[in-house]
Amino acid sequence: LVHEADLMLRTLLRDLGEVPGVSCVTTRDHRLPPLSGVECLTAEPGESPQGLYRRGVVHADAVWPTAPETGGALEQLGRTVLDGGRRLLGTHPDTVRVTAGKRATAIALARAGVPVVPTFAFEDDTPALTPSAWVLKPDDGAGAEDTVLHMTWDSAIAALEQRRETHVLQPWVRGTAASLSLLCAGGAARLLACNQQHVRMSDRRFTLSAITVNGLASRAEDLAPVAAAVAATFPGLWGYVGVDLILSSLNTTVLEVNPRLTTSWCGLRDALGANPAQWVIDLARTGGLPDAIPRSSRVVTLDLEPVRAS
Repeated sequence: LVHEADLMLRTLLRDLGEVPGVSCVTTRDHRLPPLSGVECLTAEPGESPQGLYRRGVVHADAVWPTAPETGGALEQLGRTVLDGGRRLLGTHPDTVRVTAGKRATAIALARAGVPVVPTFAFEDDTPALTPSAWVLKPDDGAGAEDTVLHMTWDSAIAALEQRRETHVLQPWVRGTAASLSLLCAGGAARLLACNQQHVRMSDRRFTLSAITVNGLASRAEDLAPVAAAVAATFPGLWGYVGVDLILSSLNTTVLEVNPRLTTSWCGLRDALGANPAQWVIDLARTGGLPDAIPRSSRVVTLDLEPVRAS
């Protein structure tokens, strides 16, 4: 994940740097290549990553945390911002805690009438219908990390039993892998882009090889109600949010909600012809979502394979 994370950070810093009245400082691991044109804070001898982050928070008026949900990392960064009395440019930690869990997210969305991919923990009752193929994944994982396809129910449930504390099962749903880029606040959402995810499989493991940002723009009218329903279900979502979906000829089902920056952000500005960081800063300044988002037919494909191989 570190390569995609670095791509997101570099793009975010570029976009924020072009917003009038905004200057940036970022924390930086010394093992990563240096960044030019931005102040970077690196750990002092004996300083923990959490300590470095707290030192960065002190420098700022507002903080935009970028981290996976895994192990409560994103939630804790958000709480550190609020505890430090700074403005959090992201989803409230309480909502991060819920949406970090795929099972909890699926339960909440299903109760709200949003079509979701069923998600089962080991302690749940065996589903009435047992498709032949199941996907085992971490309940709070990010991306395709540690995500494995099992071709039989017996294999899937045996694997889940070994990972019962951390993993969940979802039926493998055939269709187009997609994502939504949203701007959220107060239970409402503006749909920025509908993106196509290019996923390949090797040895039963999934890899996100590329993303075509705005590649499903023709589906925007159909998918806008899904975006609105997700935001209404989780009113604590704020700022940029990603939603993963499976699109088929029969229906649209939500896989998970990502209350944070996603890799699709890296193509948004070029695809839409507008700076999405400006919308987030305007949201922080005014408290209101933009009345409308400009529509564009341009697409940007982010090829992630060379990044992964570097």
